[in-house]
Amino acid sequence: MDHLEPALPAIWTVSVTRLSRLMQEVTPEFDGRATIDTINLGFEEAVTQIRERLREEDCDVVLSAGSNGEYLRNRIDKPIVLVHPDGFDLMQALTRARRHSSRIGIVSYGAELPAFSAFKQEFGLAIEQRAYHHTEEARDRVAELVSMGCGAIVGTGYVAELADRAGVVGILMYSPDSIRRAFEQAIDLARMLSKARSGQRRTPSTPDSRYSLRRLIGNSDTMVALRDQVRVYGVSDRTVLITGETGTGKELVAQALHGASPRRSAAFVAINCGAIAESLLESELFGYADGAFTGSRRGGRVGLIEAANGGTLFLDEIGEMPLALQTRLLRVLEEREVLRVGSVRATPVDVRVIAATHCALDTLVAQGRFRRDLYYRLNVLRVALAPLREHADDVPLLLMSFLRATGAGAMVIDGPAQAALLRHDWPGNIRELRNLAERIAVLGHAESPLAALTRPLLARCAPEMFPTPASLAAPPSVALDDGSETDEPPALPARRRPAPAALQALLRQHRGQRAAAAQALGVSRSTLWRWLQDDGAP
Repeated sequence: MDHLEPALPAIWTVSVTRLSRLMQEVTPEFDGRATIDTINLGFEEAVTQIRERLREEDCDVVLSAGSNGEYLRNRIDKPIVLVHPDGFDLMQALTRARRHSSRIGIVSYGAELPAFSAFKQEFGLAIEQRAYHHTEEARDRVAELVSMGCGAIVGTGYVAELADRAGVVGILMYSPDSIRRAFEQAIDLARMLSKARSGQRRTPSTPDSRYSLRRLIGNSDTMVALRDQVRVYGVSDRTVLITGETGTGKELVAQALHGASPRRSAAFVAINCGAIAESLLESELFGYADGAFTGSRRGGRVGLIEAANGGTLFLDEIGEMPLALQTRLLRVLEEREVLRVGSVRATPVDVRVIAATHCALDTLVAQGRFRRDLYYRLNVLRVALAPLREHADDVPLLLMSFLRATGAGAMVIDGPAQAALLRHDWPGNIRELRNLAERIAVLGHAESPLAALTRPLLARCAPEMFPTPASLAAPPSVALDDGSETDEPPALPARRRPAPAALQALLRQHRGQRAAAAQALGVSRSTLWRWLQDDGAP
């Protein structure tokens, strides 16, 4: 009997100006994995075209960025994945901006980005940062920065276009890597929704390696204790709350809990509560009855909670769930039944709920942004994931595993490269390390064969791991005393290093807390770590 291949996820990208060109450059890399359609419009024009097309066509996920993406989020009935820049993207954007101006402006959507403040402090840069919430405010912010003498402005595609129109250099804060990450997230989300709606179930005869404890890699005490905790909690049917910084592997732990449970042969259904608009999240979670609203599917639709019946429901970023839906979720947990949108008859469900968040839920409770009763209903069994910097000894082993997964083959890590890996703060945690493995693998194919990961190779793949004041370039041409020009950038001022005794005194003052000591000195933790290592500190 012939088996039909599953349909490829349908993804529509919505962007304007410079971001459109960047997305079009990356899109061909995902041929064969998704059907991607480009909409080069913004805001209300994009909303109008999407609504018109949805009458005749369908898509699984819409991919956008910045204010344009936020504008779409509550205006179309489709999941939205937003492109988010990481620290490496921001550092590259600053480097490009410094080639054009010594005074840099940054305009971000929604809120100011802490990473830019850190770069400003670390390198002594003349950076002015602003945020905007709507298009008129973006124009005002750009005009303000231009009047202050900023010759280069970093921001979203819309901000970069405004900067160009104002006669200064606009720098896009996104990179091809951030676009690739968004596409991967969009494909994963589309497949998850499709699988949940089809009600697929796994059987014991077809084990899924995604749910194996072996994926929790590491020999540190932290990882050994985590695996032991997952084994114990896995056999229980009680609700679990997983906490940890972004990128620490919360979904990986949730999958391992499912794999260690008696429910392992049933469905594992995951949904990111922060990736879907409130109006859509309700129908996705709870489903809807026939005729529940205009445009609803005939016969209604099974929600993700019902799709997980007999298995595990993983609610990622639970802190992003709107208050109104928190009330409905609490009823599911207490009554073990789900009421579809537009229905008056509840459906019994048997699910184990695992929730995850990078937020401090108790703080959200105190602020009235998260229901206290739901918090205590979720916080039965607690798994607190340590950031990668707290078990850095696992980094080489993890990196080797990720490199093998990319097909890079066997590779040894020499001493200087290993020291750099252990010294790095890993603000992006395991996700950042996995991205590094991807970069090394790409370079490995280009410079094959690569038998060793050396410090120079690591510096080419991850320059952010070797921050120096000179790494942010000055304008490309600098006049010399003899009237000639050079492309060598002038060095930026470095932080003055305290004497060894002063460093030790500061550490004692902060009770050995290196993060607090680094903040007091105005340097990064990696800089403080390097100073202490040079002084022979343990």
